[in-house]
Amino acid sequence: MAKIKLTKNELKKQKDSLKMFQRYLPTLMLKKQQLQAEIRTTEVRIKELMEQKEQIDESFKSWIGVFGETGVFTPDILRITSIKTAEGNIAGVSIPLFKGAEFETASYDLARTPLWLDTAVERMKQVFLLDLEAQTLEEQRRRLDHELRVTSQRVNLFEKIKIPETRGHIKKIQVYLGDQQTAAVVRGKIAKRGLARAAQADKAARTGQAAQGGAS
Repeated sequence: MAKIKLTKNELKKQKDSLKMFQRYLPTLMLKKQQLQAEIRTTEVRIKELMEQKEQIDESFKSWIGVFGETGVFTPDILRITSIKTAEGNIAGVSIPLFKGAEFETASYDLARTPLWLDTAVERMKQVFLLDLEAQTLEEQRRRLDHELRVTSQRVNLFEKIKIPETRGHIKKIQVYLGDQQTAAVVRGKIAKRGLARAAQADKAARTGQAAQGGAS
């Protein structure tokens, strides 16, 4: 426990600190719950996107397989030219939001390519969009995870260290000041009794002197 001053000013300072910790702790705990909920929501959405992508991949493979044609749909036939994102905010955390993407399709001879190629290009756009959104959500989750760790550390700091420590400081100061007050009262009573005895002794002495004077 840190060394503290055993004074009334320090007692007030420690009480003010305790009030501040107790006021902020519920806010931190609420933020922690919000972050946990948002992370779960993000994870569910990522899982949904991956499932959708797998469904498109499987249907795409089986569909092309029916025609028995390979080497038609090549990687360079479709490329992403721009990715659209925006900035959002969740529980005070800045996160990226996926807003879509733009594509460029390579020109090809309609007379020499199969009829399904146009549809295949559209399917691949869907796959790219799902991938891009999932990547954005992964970045969201990374930022939210980081903020959750920081917030959890603060909650633990306040709940398990700062609040108990400050309460201990307050108790220690109160006990010390109480002992000092008790000691002061005792000293006062002792001094009062001493003065009373001294006054009685002085009175007795005066009375004795008066009696001697009368006798003479």
